[in-house]
Amino acid sequence: MRAIILAGGKGERLRPFTDDRPKPMVEVLGIPIIGYQIQWLQAQGVTQIVISCGYRCDVIHGYFGEGQKWGVRIDYSVEETPLGRGGGIKKAMSMLPQEAEPIIATNGDIITNFSLQPLVEAHCCSGDLATLVLTPFVSPYGIVEVTDDSRVIGFREKPVLPYWINGGIYILSPEVYSFLPDLGDHEDTTFPQLASEGRMGAFKTQAFWRAVDTVKDLSEVNRELEKRLITSFLSQG
Repeated sequence: MRAIILAGGKGERLRPFTDDRPKPMVEVLGIPIIGYQIQWLQAQGVTQIVISCGYRCDVIHGYFGEGQKWGVRIDYSVEETPLGRGGGIKKAMSMLPQEAEPIIATNGDIITNFSLQPLVEAHCCSGDLATLVLTPFVSPYGIVEVTDDSRVIGFREKPVLPYWINGGIYILSPEVYSFLPDLGDHEDTTFPQLASEGRMGAFKTQAFWRAVDTVKDLSEVNRELEKRLITSFLSQG
């Protein structure tokens, strides 16, 4: 399998951590966010990755090189001027062999562990040109439970709400290439067009998923992964 990682963001909301590196190179427990992605992809059979980058691409290349130590082949699609995420995917796709197999594409600020194989199977069976991974919407705030007569009866800290959000992970058939913009965001152009034509599917997952977009997100992900690491260690004792 082949994958594209979108790693061109400057990460303005993660400053000062992004003053000398792109957002995907911000570290969580000593490992860059994109490092978690590469390990996740490699463990599930991805052998070739194109990293779409621009701002401080040299930092990413200096850390990962051609991917030998990570068990994958890594190429770099470097944008001299920002192309937008849609343009970035299109440029990166042009570097991959024109084969029939679908391509995984993911935003570079996500940490997840969900299994790719069911996603690939669902996409191939659907005949869709793109399949979007959805994850539950967790409220960023605590919820106060109130009765009709305005009595507080309880509290729920950041509950899961009955909605699904874009997980920033996609599987794309090669035919999507002609639908992608040369400049712009695929979520503003390509995806609405495919959805209106009935050629886009969704894949829901309850697996661990976190996006790191702000300093608060970074702090919360650090705590959660540390907790999971400790729990895993204790369970093996």
